Amino acid sequence: MDTQEKQIVTIGGGSGQFIFLSGLRDLENIQATAIVSMVDSGGSTGRLRDEFGILPPGDILKCILALSPYQDTCRSILLKRFQKDRRLAGHSAGNMLLTMLSRYTGNFPAGVTALAEILDVDGTILPVTIDRATLVAELTSGQRIYGEEAIDLPRGNQREQIKDVFLVPHHNSSISVYPPVLKAIEKADYIFIGPGDLFTSIIPNLIVPGVKKALQNTSAKIYFTINIMTKFGETHNFTGRDFVTNLEERLGREVDGIIGNKTRPVQKILDNYLEQKSKFVNIDTTKPFWNHRKIHMEDILDVNSMIVRHDSKKLADIILRIIHKT
Repeated sequence: MDTQEKQIVTIGGGSGQFIFLSGLRDLENIQATAIVSMVDSGGSTGRLRDEFGILPPGDILKCILALSPYQDTCRSILLKRFQKDRRLAGHSAGNMLLTMLSRYTGNFPAGVTALAEILDVDGTILPVTIDRATLVAELTSGQRIYGEEAIDLPRGNQREQIKDVFLVPHHNSSISVYPPVLKAIEKADYIFIGPGDLFTSIIPNLIVPGVKKALQNTSAKIYFTINIMTKFGETHNFTGRDFVTNLEERLGREVDGIIGNKTRPVQKILDNYLEQKSKFVNIDTTKPFWNHRKIHMEDILDVNSMIVRHDSKKLADIILRIIHKT
């Protein structure tokens, strides 16, 4: 087995990246860097972004917790939401702490580094951009939806498919990639994209100017972890091929490999998800479409949860086999 330290980059946001990084945390001989989407606009994160003009802290906070050896202890504390004070009500303790550190240091990345230092994080967490922007989705009907939260939570029982997404800067004429992101991609041995909401957690990273070109030029192997369930308003009725096709269109290249789940959740859970118009993602790897990609179709379902998600330890086992070629 190859024991040389590997540079691992993850790209995403939200709970999917938290689960993936939680698996990476305890692996030996790797150096992890998380590149995180900066368009979250809901809940505590959205309020702090609007009130203080900072970058959204929520997804960054999840990544810090995922890579901390104190995850189990700190998660309940930092994700606890205030209730008694009117101004603080609804905010999480971690979001407030990250906001205060960012304002005191004078910039968001320094605040992230400081909180990571407090929690002894072994790894690097990078915002994909430090420019504030709003995510906009254009539907097949021509309608445009503004803001990650509005895209993520469609109103009503019907909505056209998302045709494209783009970023609108708040104060500058354009959006720039955070330079350390490009260096991390250049130095990477392996890049893992996903899992996560395709149009609101993953693609917002890829459409920041400079990221696509860096991923096209990298010598790293790129793997895409496909979601287990579809999501109404984003990936309604998507197959595994639809996920890959949409991602590769934004990358301008094929990915080197696919990680997919082959285990169906129990029928009771599937029925609960069907009420939200969410279905199990079918991945038929017998088709010629998949021929040029390394396929890892395995049981990576977390069977101990009523929420359908990947199992971080099962993902970690696959990652180990990929990077050590066993």
